[in-house]
Amino acid sequence: MKTIPPSILSKLEKRIHSNALRQLGTANSRIDFSSNDYIGFSRSTAIFNETHHYLVASNLTQNGATGSRLLSGNHCVYTITEQEIATFHQAQTALLFNSGYDANLGFFSCVPQKNDFILYDELCHASIRDGIQLSNAKAYKYNHNDFEDLERLILKFNTTNPSIYIATESVFSMDGDCPNLEELVQLATKYNCYLVIDEAHALGVYGDYGEGLVQSLGLQDQVFARIMTFGKGLGCHGAAILGCPELQRYLVNFSRSLIYTTGLSPHAIATIKTAYQHLKKQSAELNKLRKNISYFNQHKKLLGLHPLFVRSNSAIQCAIIPGNEKVKALATQIQEKGYDVKPILSPTVPSGQERLRFCLHSYNTEEEISKLLYLLSTFVF
Repeated sequence: MKTIPPSILSKLEKRIHSNALRQLGTANSRIDFSSNDYIGFSRSTAIFNETHHYLVASNLTQNGATGSRLLSGNHCVYTITEQEIATFHQAQTALLFNSGYDANLGFFSCVPQKNDFILYDELCHASIRDGIQLSNAKAYKYNHNDFEDLERLILKFNTTNPSIYIATESVFSMDGDCPNLEELVQLATKYNCYLVIDEAHALGVYGDYGEGLVQSLGLQDQVFARIMTFGKGLGCHGAAILGCPELQRYLVNFSRSLIYTTGLSPHAIATIKTAYQHLKKQSAELNKLRKNISYFNQHKKLLGLHPLFVRSNSAIQCAIIPGNEKVKALATQIQEKGYDVKPILSPTVPSGQERLRFCLHSYNTEEEISKLLYLLSTFVF
């Protein structure tokens, strides 16, 4: 067997030297402050059981996804679920993808055309950036949540009347902060740009029923496309792109991450369907999550930890601890006390912006939060 090429080995050695080598973790019994299961759907026995009962009642238990949705994988449960998702999100259509990564890759690689421009927030997720790399459009990043910088770019490229796509996230996964979406919508409308918003970390968190930040602000009719990812707040696999019927038809014809892959199984789609039904009746969990977010923010101020943290009112709270070695050592100390908190290392975030990432959930208690933050204060002060 041939040994690994030297160029690849060199990259691995560089990661090891910078204390940034990624490794697969294992399940643990620590108190969860790291998963994206914001309202506990991934652990819900009710969702699990109702999904099974629906499959049995619909005679779908013997059917598996055997190919692309354009071949043999497009079971009837797809159409039913997409209609229900569109209705829930007050969108014209919803198109299911296998993951949020596939949805972003599929959208940005095919929708913006050769003479178009994509203007994206510099902190956009890797899936958006990877999709942009596959696009024939020209792409430029703007400073994080800086709409003056964004407008400068729009004015620079708006002279030839191209289509301009603005890409951002409603909740940024590594910071937990949010853009001013009302201001962004006004800017996009002013210059006739196509606004694309990834709502991965807003679904299940914002809105009366966890609809997401766009819908909670009543802006859904002014956004060209929303990407809703289910592997966070919904606790299951998959994603959907919300938009107009013409966008859906175009994606079905040209989005390679939809066309050339095996569709999700009926069980996976039925789980998404059931999870959405549970969003409509989980107000207690949503309220508990919001109370925990408020309590976390109040308690970190009380302990003098506020200067360490990125400003956030979302379920994602990040304390900046510069240096891979330092933040990993601090995470290990906290984990040894029974709390599952993960360090975020460079190059995932810029060097000097390494951090501890705290994910809050409806099932965390105030006692757990206060003890965790007290531990952090004893380790950093």
